[in-house]
Amino acid sequence: MLVQFIRDESGNAGFRRAVVGVSGGVDSAVSVMLAAEALGKENVLGLLMPYATSSAVSAADAGGLLGKIGVKAETIDISPVVDAFLRRDTAADIVDRVRKGNLMARARMIALFDVSARDGAIVLGTSNKTEILLGYGTLFGDTACGINPIGDLYKTQVWDLARHLDVPGAIIEKKPTADLWEGQTDEEELGFSYVLADRLLFHMVDERRDDAQLGELGFEKHLIEKVRTRMRLNQFKRRPPLVAKISNRTVNVDFRYPRDWGI
Repeated sequence: MLVQFIRDESGNAGFRRAVVGVSGGVDSAVSVMLAAEALGKENVLGLLMPYATSSAVSAADAGGLLGKIGVKAETIDISPVVDAFLRRDTAADIVDRVRKGNLMARARMIALFDVSARDGAIVLGTSNKTEILLGYGTLFGDTACGINPIGDLYKTQVWDLARHLDVPGAIIEKKPTADLWEGQTDEEELGFSYVLADRLLFHMVDERRDDAQLGELGFEKHLIEKVRTRMRLNQFKRRPPLVAKISNRTVNVDFRYPRDWGI
């Protein structure tokens, strides 16, 4: 289904090629392998976008994966772009780690969409369902894409699919990280594991269980509240920018037809 999704939706948007930001993590590994199967490895580009402090191990894992599946690799160093912004505010209390991380994520998306324009290739997303629901991503950064083949897969499902696709064990087994600063891990920032989050989110979102039912399933009240609050506060990341409605057919309010339907 995911391979056919990439094939169909790329074609519907007028593309026959794809570009994927490959980080050395499991999400981008799965996305680029699905793209290669859907469009042919010769029509997929894996883009590595390191910053000066990025992990050399992650870069090696990304390059090794692309070599294994026969997808062309290209590297764009985002350090000059990010550092140009950082030089504007040099005080440590102004440029914090989160702000710098957001700059890095948005610089990478600029690079991806520039390559997209150069090569006529659609940008494939690499955000999973857990990240999307929890808002664990940068708006107009790593969440931006043309289409997303793994956005309805929880992180634990991405790991399962990675094993099925024979993604190298070093990529599957490493601690998930956005590689935004040394030692950063997703689960430490979130405050809970992906395995626990996915179990809760499945019952909360897919099965629509209320807090009382979730408690009966063994989930602690503070975790339920923390996850539900994150989902609510990050709703703005999951929808297009709001448009003030003043006409009969307002884009993304009443006019939401897919392009295949016509107007």
